[in-house]
Amino acid sequence: MSTINKQRKKHGEGQLVMNAEKADRFTGRNFLLPILLILFIGAYIAIMSADPKFVMTTMSWVTIGMYFLLAALFFFRKPYLKIGKDYVQSRRMTGDKRLNAADIGSIRVQDGYVTIVPKKGGGWTFSRLLNRFNTAAMTDKMKSFAQVHGITFEEK
Repeated sequence: MSTINKQRKKHGEGQLVMNAEKADRFTGRNFLLPILLILFIGAYIAIMSADPKFVMTTMSWVTIGMYFLLAALFFFRKPYLKIGKDYVQSRRMTGDKRLNAADIGSIRVQDGYVTIVPKKGGGWTFSRLLNRFNTAAMTDKMKSFAQVHGITFEEK
């Protein structure tokens, strides 16, 4: 089975999965928060080095290094939207979250943005500008998902 999947991957086709659910997964790229963290590090270094009494100790370098690691963590941890048969799943700041179709209040779509509004809690917004999501393809899949499950679909 693995050789068949390798060949299918080379041809740009999806993998064959026996007795498993097919789900569409849209991945983005988080670059805004890492840039802000690096700017914060630069401001920290500039402010601290402007003070003549300040000496860069080991703890200062460890702090700077940890902020760089945090920026790298946010950069390489890609946001995603996974659309399953009766659920949607996404990576939020607090971890992976899953919404069943019954828990979704509405789906709003506008140019460059897809927003899933749950019945309780805050909305999930996926942006082409901020996270480099393919919102056009997401719109098509979310529209069919909403039709199948009777969810309100608003297109602006």
